[in-house]
Amino acid sequence: MLLGALIGAFLSGGFIALQAPTNALLARGVGSAVNAAFVSFAVGTLALLIVALALGARPAAGAMRSLPWYAWTGGLYGAFFVATAAWAAPRLGVTLFLTAAIAGQLALALLLDRIGAFGLARVEIGPVRLLGVGLVLAGVVLARR
Repeated sequence: MLLGALIGAFLSGGFIALQAPTNALLARGVGSAVNAAFVSFAVGTLALLIVALALGARPAAGAMRSLPWYAWTGGLYGAFFVATAAWAAPRLGVTLFLTAAIAGQLALALLLDRIGAFGLARVEIGPVRLLGVGLVLAGVVLARR
């Protein structure tokens, strides 16, 4: 199970690397990063609808109503990322953009783990974890050179 999750994480990271230049190309064709993000989300929504229908996955209305308001904000973060990637990747290059994005992800992830955000298990911030994130931050500087 752990190996499958790690492989899935690795592959999804690769797809994020593909997403930035693909959406940058799309932005040139549709006139803006916002339009590219809109088209990207529309295609993704259609793909997820097809998969949900094929799997027979249906949302539970009662469970949906009991969620806190912030449970509905994940798409906003994704929209910001996709639009920013379409705009920034051509200016920074995919490597620098993603290195900076991953550094931001890890910095916030440390805090989210520490407080056990959104009902996840709490994970302490130790020196080794701080060093790992620090090395990624150093990678941003090195990728810039």
